[in-house]
Amino acid sequence: MANYRVSMDIGGTFTDIVAYDKEAGTYTATKASTTPANLSDGVISGLESIVDNLSDIEFLVHGTTQGLNAFLERRGVPVLLLSTAGVEDTYHIARGPRLELYNAQYRKPEPLMERKDVVGIGGRLDDQGHEIRPLNEVALRQAARRAAKEGYGAIAVAFLFSYKNPAHELRAREILLDELGADFAVSLSHEAAKEWREYERTSSAVVEAYTGPVVRNYLQNLEEQLDARGVQAPLHIMQSSGGVLTAESARKRPLQTLLSGPVGGAMGDVELAAVSGRRNLIGVDMGGTSFDVSLVVDGKPDVSTEAVLEGLPMLMSVVNIHTVGAGGGSVAWLEAGGLRVGPRSAGATPGPACYSRGGVEPTVTDANLVLGRVDPEWFAGGQVALDKQAAVNALKTVGDQLSLDPLEMAEGICDVANSQMAQAIRTITISRGIEPRDFSLVAFGGAGPMHAVFLAKELGIPETIVPRFPGAFSAWGMLQTNIRKDFVEPYFALDADIDTADMAAVLGGMESEAVASLVSEGVTAEHRVATHAVDVRYQSQEFTLTVPLASADEPHSPGFVKNLAARFAEMYSARYGHATPGAPIEVVTLRTKAVGDLGRLEAPQFAAATATSFKHEIRKVIFDHVEHDAIVVRRDDLAAGHAFTGPAIIVEETATTVVPPNFNILVDEFGSLVIRNDDAAGN
Repeated sequence: MANYRVSMDIGGTFTDIVAYDKEAGTYTATKASTTPANLSDGVISGLESIVDNLSDIEFLVHGTTQGLNAFLERRGVPVLLLSTAGVEDTYHIARGPRLELYNAQYRKPEPLMERKDVVGIGGRLDDQGHEIRPLNEVALRQAARRAAKEGYGAIAVAFLFSYKNPAHELRAREILLDELGADFAVSLSHEAAKEWREYERTSSAVVEAYTGPVVRNYLQNLEEQLDARGVQAPLHIMQSSGGVLTAESARKRPLQTLLSGPVGGAMGDVELAAVSGRRNLIGVDMGGTSFDVSLVVDGKPDVSTEAVLEGLPMLMSVVNIHTVGAGGGSVAWLEAGGLRVGPRSAGATPGPACYSRGGVEPTVTDANLVLGRVDPEWFAGGQVALDKQAAVNALKTVGDQLSLDPLEMAEGICDVANSQMAQAIRTITISRGIEPRDFSLVAFGGAGPMHAVFLAKELGIPETIVPRFPGAFSAWGMLQTNIRKDFVEPYFALDADIDTADMAAVLGGMESEAVASLVSEGVTAEHRVATHAVDVRYQSQEFTLTVPLASADEPHSPGFVKNLAARFAEMYSARYGHATPGAPIEVVTLRTKAVGDLGRLEAPQFAAATATSFKHEIRKVIFDHVEHDAIVVRRDDLAAGHAFTGPAIIVEETATTVVPPNFNILVDEFGSLVIRNDDAAGN
């Protein structure tokens, strides 16, 4: 009988697996080495190590970095872009960022294709979607033959005003697939992003076309391997929005999975906020390659309607995540006589020098090992035995050039990495008017708990929380999510001109479509729900805020426009520090979110301690150039209510938590480590 709910999260160094046994009500987590040559191999290896019979899996969700890595490493497929004739340069002209207006050294982001890869197609719609000139079908067939002849792997179609009327784009796909075969990848801009702003919509379609075949091939390969091992549960994929979709739907809309990997941790933070009562959290996810920062504000994830990666915009619902190249595998190097750490990573192969897999460059993990902050015998639950002398030798390759001994070099590497990560937190908080000291810091990822307390100390954050299974927390977070689909309808109207009956009718139609779309995701009628919001701006402004609505029928309510304006002004003031009540506002976009409830997994209560003491040992660990006697304890030997003071090292299968001197550690009722410096916090 199927009774496991399982999630899988691929990182640069390790693949994390979390299994929930419904019958026993328990979670199990493990790590398997990521296999860059074929990522499916690492996933299958991890699954088989945690579930004896894979046919016992009833629900399977996966966070994939395939699309993101293809984008960042520029190894997507060659794309041919078909645009409306006369505006072929839209994608390459792009849009200059306002913050760079006076930057004389500003360089536009590198596009994913060259100008020669753009073809203008005759045919034209006006701004209301009415046809001015018919579509040139001969030109479309010529473009398809060029794509076949020159080896393009995908075609993006972005015609003017297709968000108003998609007829030309839909007909274009029919012709292209007739010429190139039903399996050829064609991305339509109105499906990738049904919104105004020609450049951003075109960019969204191009990114989807560029990464889509890579994602589709990977998912198909993984599904075949799962099927061969008796897994009958449909594979679900984490979306950038924080919800999940079946792999079948993800193959149709691969753009939605672009930030699939990092989002799981953010959704874990949302669940942690719900069970702990802490409404404001900063989540930091440090793995082998990257450091991701996300926010939970008033119990809800920080979600945006647009993402920008390497300067290229994409219109889609996305959890705001700020990423820098800082991880356990980040390489330390010299530039102009100064120490740098990352963004290049040793990754899974060869990995840090201490892994003894051929790596010779110093990394953050090597530095922590030399400082005594990592247990060399029980790293990753004993799966990897670490070579301290190899780490020392690697540190000397850079340290000797700076006349620093290995211990000084190790602390320097950690200090530089911590500084970069603290700045990443400032970017997503202070730069947006958010005070970090009003939040708790949640540390996860294999290396996050190793550095989090140092970051909290630098930023004045009073409390650091290390949840259970921190190294697999992103995978755990994926088990706490629901099916989600997003629908968008451009709707331009000045407040004085809003036809509330028409708006309610449009929202009602969107709700019907959204709820019906959940049928294909296997969601039963009683578990489907839709919510709505509108994008609003002050008249003649460029940017909008998304204002939630109570229901699709709310526009029928008395005083709707006035109430909408008041809510917008309140949100505007919170975001920018001021507002202009009474000024005209414009509605720009209607949004509907369909959610399929997959059922909530109750957080199990952690066993209470029966005594104040616990099994541990004392080892020498370096903090601030001083050798300290530190408590070293396996997390499995701690129970709810256990409390002690640092310095301490808490080791477990998926991560290591480092607590410097004078910080207090308490194990709460959910098994989380709550770490505070009460004196520093002024409490």
